[in-house]
Amino acid sequence: MKVIPIPYHTGFLDLRLEEKNLKAVITAKIHSYKPGRPEAQIVREALEAPIGTPGLCELARGKNKVVLVTSDHTRSVPSKITLPALLAEIRAGNPAADITILIATGLHRPTTVEEQRRMFGDAIVNNEKIVVNDAFKPEDFVYICKLPSGADFRVHKLARQCDLLLTEGFIEPHFFAGFSGGRKSILPGICSQETVNENHSFKAIAHPYAVAGVMKGNPIHEDMLVAARKINTAFTLNVALDADKKIIAAFAGDIENAHEAGCGFLRELSLCPAGIAGDIVVTSNGGYPLDQNLYQTPKAVSTAEACAAPGAVIIMCASCCDGMGGEYFEKLITAGTAEEIEAKLSGIPPKETIPEQWCAQIYARILKKHKIILVSTFLDPELVRRANMIPASSPEEALSAAYEIKGENAQLVVIPDGAAVLAVRAEIREEQG
Repeated sequence: MKVIPIPYHTGFLDLRLEEKNLKAVITAKIHSYKPGRPEAQIVREALEAPIGTPGLCELARGKNKVVLVTSDHTRSVPSKITLPALLAEIRAGNPAADITILIATGLHRPTTVEEQRRMFGDAIVNNEKIVVNDAFKPEDFVYICKLPSGADFRVHKLARQCDLLLTEGFIEPHFFAGFSGGRKSILPGICSQETVNENHSFKAIAHPYAVAGVMKGNPIHEDMLVAARKINTAFTLNVALDADKKIIAAFAGDIENAHEAGCGFLRELSLCPAGIAGDIVVTSNGGYPLDQNLYQTPKAVSTAEACAAPGAVIIMCASCCDGMGGEYFEKLITAGTAEEIEAKLSGIPPKETIPEQWCAQIYARILKKHKIILVSTFLDPELVRRANMIPASSPEEALSAAYEIKGENAQLVVIPDGAAVLAVRAEIREEQG
């Protein structure tokens, strides 16, 4: 009997299976990477050797209004380490700088003060100016331009009014933007709902290069990068994290060049071998905070899709402790069969994109080819069924159901943290080189 721990909420679930059924366990090398230096030192070294820009201290000289964009409660950015370092660099260049920390929520719910304290620490919450982006307040946004796709770019007015704009975040494979981090802090992070929706339209999501690991020719990435450039994003700090959410590398400097360096590092350590396909694929979103709602789970399910044989069953382990993740997503994913959902969404023009429809679109695409079993102890099983998935309360229950579908001799591919693994389809690997 083989026992494989699967990240779930703030702990793990044990997946127990016979050795004869196990075809492969796929993990990102990033989880075993040892940097050999403390986290704070890694960040400090990155700030001291920025890629493609002067140092942040120098950039801050003479800049009075500074906006520092950071991630929200759905991300694992180690801001207790990174934010103090960034704030110190800014104030070394201009001690009197008026600094605002702007939390990039995209279309997510607002980050609570309690969550801010967990993310940033009491000292920053008590002493710094913090604004939470709200994409649904039109008065907070200003129009900038049309993006390459034709989308209207509206961004939070604080980003336009400041003298120095910088971002922080972390990089991991992203299921339609190629990689997270860098330019993504701006779009979708601090954009209006209209801009986010259009960037995530059915047409954009359906593009063959709008997948994990691909940025060249990816229309979603291209709009994001232009948006970040148009508002003069001057500096970024992005980190790479291991399975324990510890910093193992950091990349600072130009919004494009520093981000590309980080993506290259991640690609080396997260790309899984080609040609692995299971009859049953088991994965997770890497536990909390990324598994707190169903809306976030297509990240790992897309990874599982790339490692699934035709007609395979996908088992997704996600607590969904915060529910479905959005009222629009819930309505869409429960609006009918996968075919009906896709047909409805495909007829929506880019400028009429419904918030959160992209995750329903990706789920519909996958559900047309694969049955999905959702292991969750928080979501109502009936709601899971309405979302076209099979509910299970444990890996054992899910595996039993999967064996009933695929047979007792089914071969399993296990991807404990599907959000950290980069799985690229063979034809795209060949096209992208």
